[in-house]
Amino acid sequence: MSNTIVIRNIELKDNAAIASVIRAALTEFGANKPGTVYYDPTTDHLFELFQTPGSIYFIAEKDGAVLGGCGIFPTEGLPDATCELVKLYLSNTARGTGLGKKLLLQSMAWAKQNGYTQVYLESMPELSKAVSIYENVGFEKLNQAMGNSGHCGCDIWMLKKL
Repeated sequence: MSNTIVIRNIELKDNAAIASVIRAALTEFGANKPGTVYYDPTTDHLFELFQTPGSIYFIAEKDGAVLGGCGIFPTEGLPDATCELVKLYLSNTARGTGLGKKLLLQSMAWAKQNGYTQVYLESMPELSKAVSIYENVGFEKLNQAMGNSGHCGCDIWMLKKL
């Protein structure tokens, strides 16, 4: 067994594992409520969702186990050249290791390489540790939502220019 964490593009075989990581994290932080990805049917089909042009989803894996993931998505209704940072979730064993920040930075680098000029995200107070990471890499809070994510359960909106 190695201690090497591999970050790679999502594959079909990852759907169930990453959905489990996402729902477990939301449950752990008391954020498993309507209007969040917890109840979003696409959470069970992320591989298919991220076949959308202009999107990518990275999986972090160690010894064949999915530790988490993070993606970029061209959410409907966002301004030109703006994408959304989506579904950054880690298993509880992978938190506090710097892996979340690594996934976040890799996703933003991909967005910039693919012509996006700013990254938008939505979060909630229950995920305050993640919000502090977003602030540390330069995201700034907005007063209202952008685009049509469909996640009315989120009330923290942030934007970063690339």
